Amino acid sequence: MRFFSDNAAPACPQVMAALADANVLDSAYDGDGWSKALDARVSALFEAPVRAFWLPSGTAANCLALAAMCPPYGGIVCHRDAHIQNDECGAPEFFTHGAKLLIAEGEGAKLTQASISEMLDLIPNDVHRTQPHAISITNATEYGRVYTPAEVAAISDLARARGLRLHLDGARFANAVAHLGCSPADLTWRAGVDALSFGFIKNGGMTAELLVFFDAELAKGTLQRRKRAGMLLSKGRYLAAQILAMIDNDLWLTNARAANAAAALLAEAAGDRLIHPVEANEVFLRVTPDEAAALRAKGFDFYDWGPGEARLVTSWNHAADDIRPLADAIAAL
Repeated sequence: MRFFSDNAAPACPQVMAALADANVLDSAYDGDGWSKALDARVSALFEAPVRAFWLPSGTAANCLALAAMCPPYGGIVCHRDAHIQNDECGAPEFFTHGAKLLIAEGEGAKLTQASISEMLDLIPNDVHRTQPHAISITNATEYGRVYTPAEVAAISDLARARGLRLHLDGARFANAVAHLGCSPADLTWRAGVDALSFGFIKNGGMTAELLVFFDAELAKGTLQRRKRAGMLLSKGRYLAAQILAMIDNDLWLTNARAANAAAALLAEAAGDRLIHPVEANEVFLRVTPDEAAALRAKGFDFYDWGPGEARLVTSWNHAADDIRPLADAIAAL
C-alpha cells in the first residue's frame, strides 16, 4: 500500500543472508575478503577493468565521483531537476570544495547534446567565469526516463570534444538496464561514461552503494577522499557483502525487472493520466486534490509532486497482487 519511495522497501532476503555470513571476525575498513573481491567482481560485471568503492549513500557516491572530476574552481553541468542539484543539500559543492553546478534543460530531466551545448556556448572562456569540467546525467532520470546507449554516447562525444568528464548518477541504473535489455557495459564505459554511482539501496540493498571508475587514473585519491569525508566505515565488509550478494546471479537485475513490471501495471491503469512515459519504476500521474485524497483514504501512500500531480514508486518486492488494488483504484477514478 506504500508507493512513496523505493528507499523505504525492505532489504531482500539474499542481502540479509549476506550480512549474516559477513558477521564474523575479519580485517577492518576495506581490508576484508569481501571488499578485496569487489574490483574483480564488478570488473566481470562490466566486462572491463574497474575500480570499485563501497559507500553508505548515493550522495556520497555521486559527490566523491564529482570531486575526482572537478576542481574547486570548476563547474559541473547537470539538469535543473537533477538529484545533485535539488536533493543533496549542497553536498556536491561541499565534497568538491566549491565547484559550481551549471544548469541545463531537457524534457523528462534528460539532457541532450543540444541542450548542453546551448548552455555551454553562453560561458565565455575567460578567468571571470566558472569553466565546466564535468557533465552529470541521471539514468533512470528523476522522472523515470531512460537514456539509451546512443543518447549517452552523444553526450559523451560532446564531453570529449570539450575536454569534460562524464558522470552517471545511477541510483536507478538497474531499472534503466532492465528496461533497455542491454548490458551494463553498453550503458556506461562503452558509451563514454567515466564514473558511475551504482545504486543498490533502492533495489533491495540495505546500506550499500557502489562507486565505479572506468578510468583507473580518475580513481586516484578516492581512497583518501572517502576517508577524509568520514565514509570509510570500519566494518566495511557489511557493505561489500551486500553488493556482492546483489551481483550474484544478477539479483540486481531480477529485482529491477520486478519493480519495472509493477510500474508498468500502474501505467496501464493510469492511461491518459500519465505525465511521463513509464520506462523504469516511477509513475507520475495527473490527479486532482480530491482524487489524491480518495486514494489515500483507501490506504495508498505516495508523494504529491506539484499541483495536480502524484508520484508513485514501485519496488523490487511489489508483486502483481500488491499492485492490482492500486491499479484498480486509479482506473476507477
